[in-house]
Amino acid sequence: MIESNQLLFFLSALGAFNGFILSLYFAVNAKKKVFANYFLSLLLLVLSVRIIKSVFFYFNPHLSTIFIQIGLSACVLIGPFLFLYLKTYTEGGKQDWLKHVFSHLIGITILGIFYPYGEHREIWSFWIVRVIYFQWFVYIVLSFRYVLPVVQKLKRKENLKKIEVWSLSIYLGVIFIWLAYSTATYTSYIVGALSFTFILYLIVLLLVFRNSSDSTFFEEKQKYKNKELDAEKLNLIGQKLSIIIEKELYLNPDFSLEEAAKELKITKHLLSQYVNEILGKSFSNLIKEYRIEKAKRLLETEKNFTLESLGYDSGFSSKSTFFTAFKKATGLTPAEYQKEYTKAGQIL
Repeated sequence: MIESNQLLFFLSALGAFNGFILSLYFAVNAKKKVFANYFLSLLLLVLSVRIIKSVFFYFNPHLSTIFIQIGLSACVLIGPFLFLYLKTYTEGGKQDWLKHVFSHLIGITILGIFYPYGEHREIWSFWIVRVIYFQWFVYIVLSFRYVLPVVQKLKRKENLKKIEVWSLSIYLGVIFIWLAYSTATYTSYIVGALSFTFILYLIVLLLVFRNSSDSTFFEEKQKYKNKELDAEKLNLIGQKLSIIIEKELYLNPDFSLEEAAKELKITKHLLSQYVNEILGKSFSNLIKEYRIEKAKRLLETEKNFTLESLGYDSGFSSKSTFFTAFKKATGLTPAEYQKEYTKAGQIL
Protein backbone atom coordinates (compact mmCIF):
# COMPACT_ATOMS: atom_id res chain seq x y z
CA MET A 1 0.00 0.00 0.00
CA ILE A 2 2.85 2.36 0.87
CA GLU A 3 4.58 1.64 -2.44
CA SER A 4 1.37 2.27 -4.41
CA ASN A 5 0.89 5.60 -2.61
CA GLN A 6 4.47 6.55 -3.39
CA LEU A 7 3.93 5.72 -7.06
CA LEU A 8 0.67 7.70 -7.09
CA PHE A 9 2.42 10.68 -5.51
CA PHE A 10 5.29 10.46 -7.99
CA LEU A 11 3.02 10.30 -11.06
CA SER A 12 0.73 13.10 -9.94
CA ALA A 13 3.54 15.41 -8.78
CA LEU A 14 5.62 14.73 -11.88
CA GLY A 15 3.14 16.55 -14.10
CA ALA A 16 3.18 19.65 -11.90
CA PHE A 17 6.99 19.72 -11.77
CA ASN A 18 7.33 19.36 -15.53
CA GLY A 19 4.57 21.94 -15.97
CA PHE A 20 6.80 24.47 -14.22
CA ILE A 21 9.72 23.51 -16.46
CA LEU A 22 7.62 23.84 -19.63
CA SER A 23 6.25 27.15 -18.40
CA LEU A 24 9.80 28.47 -18.13
CA TYR A 25 10.64 27.06 -21.58
CA PHE A 26 7.77 28.86 -23.29
CA ALA A 27 8.46 32.08 -21.39
CA VAL A 28 12.03 32.10 -22.74
CA ASN A 29 10.92 30.91 -26.17
CA ALA A 30 8.38 33.73 -26.42
CA LYS A 31 11.19 36.28 -26.68
CA LYS A 32 12.46 34.57 -29.80
CA LYS A 33 9.20 33.70 -31.51
CA VAL A 34 5.65 34.81 -30.74
CA PHE A 35 3.98 36.81 -28.00
CA ALA A 36 1.30 34.10 -27.61
CA ASN A 37 3.88 31.86 -25.93
CA TYR A 38 3.80 34.16 -22.90
CA PHE A 39 0.16 33.25 -22.39
CA LEU A 40 0.94 29.56 -22.91
CA SER A 41 3.69 29.86 -20.32
CA LEU A 42 1.34 31.49 -17.81
CA LEU A 43 -1.39 28.93 -18.57
CA LEU A 44 0.99 26.08 -17.71
CA LEU A 45 2.16 27.96 -14.62
CA VAL A 46 -1.31 28.44 -13.08
CA LEU A 47 -2.27 24.87 -13.99
CA SER A 48 0.87 23.60 -12.26
CA VAL A 49 0.14 25.67 -9.15
CA ARG A 50 -3.37 24.20 -9.04
CA ILE A 51 -2.07 20.67 -9.55
CA ILE A 52 0.70 20.83 -6.94
CA LYS A 53 -1.84 22.07 -4.39
CA SER A 54 -4.07 19.08 -5.20
CA VAL A 55 -1.22 16.62 -4.85
CA PHE A 56 0.01 17.84 -1.47
CA PHE A 57 -3.49 18.28 -0.08
CA TYR A 58 -4.45 14.74 -1.14
CA PHE A 59 -1.47 13.24 0.67
CA ASN A 60 -1.51 15.74 3.54
CA PRO A 61 -5.03 16.91 4.53
CA HIS A 62 -3.48 19.21 7.15
CA LEU A 63 -1.76 21.31 4.51
CA SER A 64 -1.44 25.03 5.27
CA THR A 65 -4.68 26.85 4.41
CA ILE A 66 -2.86 29.70 2.65
CA PHE A 67 -1.31 27.16 0.27
CA ILE A 68 -4.76 25.70 -0.43
CA GLN A 69 -6.14 29.19 -1.06
CA ILE A 70 -3.36 30.02 -3.52
CA GLY A 71 -3.94 26.76 -5.39
CA LEU A 72 -7.68 27.35 -5.71
CA SER A 73 -7.19 31.01 -6.64
CA ALA A 74 -4.88 30.01 -9.49
CA CYS A 75 -7.88 28.43 -11.23
CA VAL A 76 -9.30 31.91 -11.84
CA LEU A 77 -6.56 32.55 -14.40
CA ILE A 78 -6.64 29.23 -16.25
CA GLY A 79 -9.59 30.18 -18.45
CA PRO A 80 -8.35 33.71 -19.30
CA PHE A 81 -4.86 32.48 -20.23
CA LEU A 82 -6.32 29.74 -22.45
CA PHE A 83 -8.55 32.29 -24.16
CA LEU A 84 -5.73 34.82 -24.62
CA TYR A 85 -3.33 32.18 -25.93
CA LEU A 86 -5.72 30.93 -28.62
CA LYS A 87 -6.91 34.43 -29.52
CA THR A 88 -3.38 35.83 -29.83
CA TYR A 89 -2.20 32.91 -31.95
CA THR A 90 -5.24 33.25 -34.21
CA GLU A 91 -5.49 37.03 -34.57
CA GLY A 92 -1.99 38.21 -33.67
CA GLY A 93 -1.14 41.28 -31.60
CA LYS A 94 -1.05 41.45 -27.81
CA GLN A 95 -4.82 41.61 -27.34
CA ASP A 96 -6.67 43.28 -24.47
CA TRP A 97 -5.12 41.01 -21.86
CA LEU A 98 -5.27 43.45 -18.95
CA LYS A 99 -9.05 43.29 -18.56
CA HIS A 100 -9.07 39.50 -18.77
CA VAL A 101 -6.26 38.98 -16.26
CA PHE A 102 -6.22 41.81 -13.74
CA SER A 103 -9.98 42.02 -13.24
CA HIS A 104 -10.09 38.40 -12.09
CA LEU A 105 -6.78 38.63 -10.25
CA ILE A 106 -7.90 41.68 -8.27
CA GLY A 107 -11.30 40.10 -7.60
CA ILE A 108 -9.92 36.84 -6.17
CA THR A 109 -7.29 38.74 -4.15
CA ILE A 110 -9.90 40.97 -2.49
CA LEU A 111 -12.10 37.93 -1.87
CA GLY A 112 -9.16 36.09 -0.30
CA ILE A 113 -8.41 39.03 2.01
CA PHE A 114 -11.96 39.43 3.32
CA TYR A 115 -12.86 35.73 3.18
CA PRO A 116 -9.62 33.76 3.76
CA TYR A 117 -9.89 30.04 3.19
CA GLY A 118 -8.73 29.18 6.71
CA GLU A 119 -11.67 30.99 8.31
CA HIS A 120 -14.31 30.32 5.65
CA ARG A 121 -13.73 26.75 4.43
CA GLU A 122 -17.41 26.05 3.85
CA ILE A 123 -17.93 29.20 1.77
CA TRP A 124 -14.90 28.37 -0.36
CA SER A 125 -15.77 24.69 -0.73
CA PHE A 126 -19.42 25.18 -1.60
CA TRP A 127 -19.68 28.60 -3.29
CA ILE A 128 -16.37 30.13 -4.31
CA VAL A 129 -14.92 26.98 -5.91
CA ARG A 130 -18.11 26.47 -7.90
CA VAL A 131 -18.03 30.03 -9.17
CA ILE A 132 -14.35 29.62 -10.11
CA TYR A 133 -15.05 26.42 -12.08
CA PHE A 134 -18.02 28.10 -13.77
CA GLN A 135 -15.83 31.05 -14.79
CA TRP A 136 -13.25 28.56 -16.11
CA PHE A 137 -16.02 26.87 -18.14
CA VAL A 138 -17.22 30.22 -19.55
CA TYR A 139 -13.73 30.92 -20.91
CA ILE A 140 -13.60 27.43 -22.41
CA VAL A 141 -16.80 28.25 -24.29
CA LEU A 142 -15.44 31.67 -25.37
CA SER A 143 -12.23 30.02 -26.59
CA PHE A 144 -14.10 27.59 -28.81
CA ARG A 145 -14.45 30.17 -31.61
CA TYR A 146 -10.68 30.05 -32.12
CA VAL A 147 -10.55 26.27 -32.58
CA LEU A 148 -13.83 26.09 -34.52
CA PRO A 149 -12.06 26.45 -37.92
CA VAL A 150 -9.86 23.48 -36.97
CA VAL A 151 -12.91 21.41 -36.01
CA GLN A 152 -14.56 22.33 -39.32
CA LYS A 153 -11.44 21.23 -41.21
CA LEU A 154 -11.57 17.91 -39.36
CA LYS A 155 -15.21 17.48 -40.39
CA ARG A 156 -14.25 18.17 -44.02
CA LYS A 157 -11.38 15.68 -43.61
CA GLU A 158 -8.81 18.30 -44.58
CA ASN A 159 -5.19 18.13 -43.48
CA LEU A 160 -4.30 20.17 -40.42
CA LYS A 161 -1.33 22.48 -40.05
CA LYS A 162 1.11 21.96 -37.18
CA ILE A 163 -0.17 24.93 -35.22
CA GLU A 164 -3.77 23.78 -35.66
CA VAL A 165 -3.00 20.36 -34.17
CA TRP A 166 -1.07 22.08 -31.40
CA SER A 167 -3.75 24.63 -30.45
CA LEU A 168 -6.52 22.01 -30.55
CA SER A 169 -4.45 19.77 -28.25
CA ILE A 170 -4.01 22.57 -25.72
CA TYR A 171 -7.73 23.38 -25.83
CA LEU A 172 -8.87 19.77 -25.40
CA GLY A 173 -6.29 19.22 -22.66
CA VAL A 174 -7.65 22.11 -20.59
CA ILE A 175 -11.21 20.81 -21.08
CA PHE A 176 -10.15 17.37 -19.89
CA ILE A 177 -8.53 18.80 -16.75
CA TRP A 178 -11.61 20.94 -16.06
CA LEU A 179 -13.81 17.86 -16.34
CA ALA A 180 -11.52 15.92 -14.01
CA TYR A 181 -11.78 18.58 -11.32
CA SER A 182 -15.48 19.28 -11.87
CA THR A 183 -16.33 15.61 -11.38
CA ALA A 184 -13.78 14.99 -8.59
CA THR A 185 -16.55 14.62 -6.00
CA TYR A 186 -17.79 11.58 -7.91
CA THR A 187 -14.37 10.08 -8.64
CA SER A 188 -11.26 11.06 -6.69
CA TYR A 189 -9.56 14.34 -5.88
CA ILE A 190 -6.27 13.11 -7.30
CA VAL A 191 -7.76 12.45 -10.76
CA GLY A 192 -7.22 16.09 -11.79
CA ALA A 193 -3.52 15.88 -10.99
CA LEU A 194 -3.09 12.56 -12.77
CA SER A 195 -4.97 13.84 -15.82
CA PHE A 196 -2.64 16.85 -15.97
CA THR A 197 0.40 14.56 -15.96
CA PHE A 198 -1.11 12.45 -18.74
CA ILE A 199 -2.10 15.43 -20.88
CA LEU A 200 1.19 17.21 -20.28
CA TYR A 201 3.13 14.27 -21.64
CA LEU A 202 0.90 14.12 -24.71
CA ILE A 203 1.60 17.81 -25.26
CA VAL A 204 5.34 17.24 -24.79
CA LEU A 205 5.10 14.46 -27.37
CA LEU A 206 3.44 16.86 -29.80
CA LEU A 207 6.12 19.44 -29.05
CA VAL A 208 8.86 16.94 -29.85
CA PHE A 209 7.18 16.00 -33.15
CA ARG A 210 6.53 19.65 -33.90
CA ASN A 211 10.17 20.63 -33.55
CA SER A 212 11.62 17.52 -35.16
CA SER A 213 12.79 18.10 -38.69
CA ASP A 214 12.79 14.35 -39.33
CA SER A 215 9.27 13.71 -38.11
CA THR A 216 6.42 13.20 -40.54
CA PHE A 217 3.75 13.33 -37.81
CA PHE A 218 2.47 16.70 -38.95
CA GLU A 219 3.31 16.29 -42.60
CA GLU A 220 0.65 16.76 -45.22
CA LYS A 221 -0.81 13.48 -46.41
CA GLN A 222 -0.73 14.55 -50.03
CA LYS A 223 2.69 14.61 -51.63
CA TYR A 224 3.60 16.12 -54.94
CA LYS A 225 6.52 13.86 -55.85
CA ASN A 226 6.44 12.47 -59.36
CA LYS A 227 3.36 14.56 -60.17
CA GLU A 228 4.88 17.35 -62.19
CA LEU A 229 2.58 19.85 -63.87
CA ASP A 230 2.98 20.18 -67.63
CA ALA A 231 3.01 23.57 -69.40
CA GLU A 232 -0.56 23.21 -70.65
CA LYS A 233 -1.90 22.58 -67.17
CA LEU A 234 0.13 25.44 -65.73
CA ASN A 235 -1.30 27.86 -68.26
CA LEU A 236 -4.85 26.61 -67.70
CA ILE A 237 -4.69 26.86 -63.89
CA GLY A 238 -3.08 30.31 -64.11
CA GLN A 239 -5.95 31.51 -66.28
CA LYS A 240 -8.57 29.95 -64.02
CA LEU A 241 -7.00 31.47 -60.91
CA SER A 242 -7.80 34.94 -62.22
CA ILE A 243 -11.51 34.10 -61.81
CA ILE A 244 -11.07 34.43 -58.03
CA ILE A 245 -9.94 38.03 -58.53
CA GLU A 246 -12.47 38.90 -61.23
CA LYS A 247 -15.43 37.62 -59.21
CA GLU A 248 -13.87 38.79 -55.93
CA LEU A 249 -14.57 35.41 -54.37
CA TYR A 250 -11.95 36.16 -51.71
CA LEU A 251 -14.32 38.70 -50.14
CA ASN A 252 -16.06 35.77 -48.48
CA PRO A 253 -14.25 35.43 -45.10
CA ASP A 254 -14.84 31.66 -45.19
CA PHE A 255 -13.56 31.16 -48.74
CA SER A 256 -11.63 27.89 -48.72
CA LEU A 257 -9.40 25.82 -51.00
CA GLU A 258 -12.25 23.38 -51.53
CA GLU A 259 -14.65 26.14 -52.62
CA ALA A 260 -12.02 27.61 -54.93
CA ALA A 261 -11.42 24.23 -56.57
CA LYS A 262 -15.17 23.79 -57.19
CA GLU A 263 -15.47 27.29 -58.65
CA LEU A 264 -12.46 26.80 -60.92
CA LYS A 265 -13.57 23.26 -61.85
CA ILE A 266 -10.26 21.64 -60.99
CA THR A 267 -9.30 19.23 -58.24
CA LYS A 268 -8.39 20.56 -54.82
CA HIS A 269 -5.10 18.66 -54.95
CA LEU A 270 -4.12 20.19 -58.31
CA LEU A 271 -4.93 23.71 -57.15
CA SER A 272 -2.98 23.21 -53.95
CA GLN A 273 0.01 21.87 -55.88
CA TYR A 274 -0.02 24.82 -58.27
CA VAL A 275 -0.21 27.43 -55.50
CA ASN A 276 2.48 25.72 -53.42
CA GLU A 277 4.97 24.80 -56.13
CA ILE A 278 4.50 27.49 -58.77
CA LEU A 279 3.49 30.49 -56.68
CA GLY A 280 5.55 29.38 -53.69
CA LYS A 281 2.95 30.11 -51.03
CA SER A 282 0.00 28.56 -49.25
CA PHE A 283 -3.55 29.03 -50.48
CA SER A 284 -4.51 30.99 -47.35
CA ASN A 285 -1.59 33.40 -47.89
CA LEU A 286 -2.58 33.85 -51.53
CA ILE A 287 -6.14 34.80 -50.53
CA LYS A 288 -4.74 37.09 -47.84
CA GLU A 289 -2.69 38.88 -50.52
CA TYR A 290 -5.82 39.37 -52.65
CA ARG A 291 -7.63 40.85 -49.66
CA ILE A 292 -4.78 43.23 -48.85
CA GLU A 293 -4.71 44.45 -52.46
CA LYS A 294 -8.45 45.06 -52.21
CA ALA A 295 -7.91 47.01 -48.99
CA LYS A 296 -5.25 49.12 -50.69
CA ARG A 297 -7.64 50.02 -53.51
CA LEU A 298 -10.30 51.00 -51.00
CA LEU A 299 -7.82 53.15 -49.09
CA GLU A 300 -6.83 54.86 -52.32
CA THR A 301 -10.39 55.60 -53.42
CA GLU A 302 -12.53 55.79 -50.27
CA LYS A 303 -12.22 58.48 -47.63
CA ASN A 304 -15.02 57.79 -45.18
CA PHE A 305 -14.61 54.40 -43.57
CA THR A 306 -13.84 52.72 -40.27
CA LEU A 307 -10.99 50.27 -39.81
CA GLU A 308 -13.49 47.54 -38.97
CA SER A 309 -15.67 48.11 -42.05
CA LEU A 310 -12.60 48.32 -44.28
CA GLY A 311 -11.44 44.93 -43.03
CA TYR A 312 -14.82 43.33 -43.61
CA ASP A 313 -15.14 44.93 -47.06
CA SER A 314 -11.78 43.39 -47.95
CA GLY A 315 -12.79 39.89 -46.87
CA PHE A 316 -11.17 39.69 -43.43
CA SER A 317 -13.14 38.11 -40.60
CA SER A 318 -12.15 40.65 -37.92
CA LYS A 319 -10.57 44.05 -37.45
CA SER A 320 -7.54 42.70 -35.60
CA THR A 321 -6.84 40.05 -38.24
CA PHE A 322 -7.01 42.69 -40.97
CA PHE A 323 -4.80 45.16 -39.13
CA THR A 324 -2.13 42.53 -38.37
CA ALA A 325 -2.07 41.15 -41.94
CA PHE A 326 -1.97 44.62 -43.52
CA LYS A 327 0.84 45.85 -41.28
CA LYS A 328 2.86 42.68 -41.89
CA ALA A 329 2.45 42.91 -45.68
CA THR A 330 3.02 46.64 -46.14
CA GLY A 331 4.96 47.69 -43.05
CA LEU A 332 2.31 50.38 -42.53
CA THR A 333 -1.02 50.64 -40.76
CA PRO A 334 -4.02 51.29 -43.04
CA ALA A 335 -4.12 54.93 -41.90
CA GLU A 336 -0.39 55.36 -42.57
CA TYR A 337 -0.76 53.75 -46.00
CA GLN A 338 -3.56 56.13 -47.00
CA LYS A 339 -1.56 59.11 -45.74
CA GLU A 340 1.49 58.05 -47.79
CA TYR A 341 -0.64 57.47 -50.88
CA THR A 342 -2.31 60.89 -50.54
CA LYS A 343 1.05 62.58 -50.06
CA ALA A 344 2.50 60.87 -53.15
CA GLY A 345 -0.55 61.97 -55.17
CA GLN A 346 -0.09 65.59 -54.16
CA ILE A 347 3.55 65.54 -55.19
CA LEU A 348 2.62 64.17 -58.63
